[in-house]
Amino acid sequence: NVNLKLDAGKRYGLIGANGAGKSTLLKILQGDLDATDGEIHILNGLKLGALGQNQFAFEDFSLKDAVLFGNKRLYDANKEKEKIYAKGEFSDADNDRLGELEIVCVEEDPTYECEVKIEKILSDLGFDENTQEALMSSLNNADKFKVLLAQVLFLKPDILLLDEPTNNLDLKTIAWLEEHLKRHEGTLVVISHDRHFLNAVVTHILDVDYQSVREFTGTYDDWYLAANVIAKRQEMERNKTLKEKAELESFIRRFSANASKAKQATSRQKQLDKLDLQEVKLSSRRDPVIQFKPLRKAGKDILNLKNISHSFDELHIFKDFNLTIAKEDKIALIGSNGVGKSTLCKIITEELSPNQGTVAWGSTIKKSYFPQNTTDLITGEMKLYDWLKSFDKDAEMDVIRNCLGRMLFNGEAQEKSIKGISGGEKHRMMMSKMMLENPNFLIFDEPDNHLDLESIVALGEALYSFDGNVICVSHDRELLDAFANRIIEIKDSGEIIDFRGGYEEYCEAHQ
Repeated sequence: NVNLKLDAGKRYGLIGANGAGKSTLLKILQGDLDATDGEIHILNGLKLGALGQNQFAFEDFSLKDAVLFGNKRLYDANKEKEKIYAKGEFSDADNDRLGELEIVCVEEDPTYECEVKIEKILSDLGFDENTQEALMSSLNNADKFKVLLAQVLFLKPDILLLDEPTNNLDLKTIAWLEEHLKRHEGTLVVISHDRHFLNAVVTHILDVDYQSVREFTGTYDDWYLAANVIAKRQEMERNKTLKEKAELESFIRRFSANASKAKQATSRQKQLDKLDLQEVKLSSRRDPVIQFKPLRKAGKDILNLKNISHSFDELHIFKDFNLTIAKEDKIALIGSNGVGKSTLCKIITEELSPNQGTVAWGSTIKKSYFPQNTTDLITGEMKLYDWLKSFDKDAEMDVIRNCLGRMLFNGEAQEKSIKGISGGEKHRMMMSKMMLENPNFLIFDEPDNHLDLESIVALGEALYSFDGNVICVSHDRELLDAFANRIIEIKDSGEIIDFRGGYEEYCEAHQ
């Protein structure tokens, strides 16, 4: 029984725990899913656009054509015009049809600037002039997602629906998207687990919880304060009512059989009947308890990279790169997509041998690694606890179950098969594995993808209090700012900046 009125000029952040129903609600709004009950009304004449989720839907399209397809009416008119012009000789019917198609083009693109606009959006998203003519099939999945984002932004819909638009975007592109969305003149509804992004973009919050949707005015931080105040007030009111109920029941028990007090007891019973004891609804939000406890303290020597050079074909990723990690260094590794952050993580973890140079780990170091392709790696038919135990045959089942429980796999959930869990659950499984390993050096490659806000907050706090070393690749600015005391940025030019200090300090120093 959700009732909402979404207004023009407002930008709504749709938030809630994983599985609460955010994406389901968005699919209902965009017409991809029918509601079991109720209706959606959209004012006549308004264009609705939603961020596509199928990265492989346009494999045979050029990047430009894939973006143009965002306005299907304009795309179809342009392509039909091209077919007619390709014939060379026009019949009267062709001329009539060209006239009709021209009217469509003028209605959809009155300034004849669609190609310029497409080139500008693709350029802003990091695609150079040559790449824009390439086929979608030539791109990696992250870049395909960027083109889908360009596609829906090009449409300039009156109602814009975005499900996790910052996934696969680097920090620079996220900042560009924030500015772009702040200028959106219609209605925006966006799902995101990036607190900084929500605080920068939205004017209202739609909170999906308690099987309902509550609307709040303001940013994510405003919602957080208001929601906690409401929850505290409801708890106080309920406790007050429970106390009053107990006092009335006690009086009735003591004096209902006493003739002189019978009238008072009856009066108390009427008061008791009128009491409205609000039902306690359980929130779908649950906070994981992430704790990484090293089995042993690290010695003096931690990690030393000497003269690392690496290239793929003719593309040089690193050249004579040196890095020494000291005790208590917690590093945020940042840079645009494709500059080599994941490659460096693989070299550090010795999954990949560099073309040149050495990786020297200290003898006391026990490392644990969260790879970017975690979702692809966690496969098979095993139950969750059996999968976890396969990494430590000697671990007691209580310890295994405790690691799973900390990441919100409780009771029957631990009986699930690995192949049946979601991407977010696979990320939580990898966290469980890392907790089980008791390392003193943690390496994370974009761990926040697929995690909800509560899990990202818990991870930031865990890394801050961790008594060991951290290297973390992430595009979540709040996460980076929570733990990092050293920033390493790999620039597009290949230059590497090594800055000692927090992420906010780094941004101030390199504006």
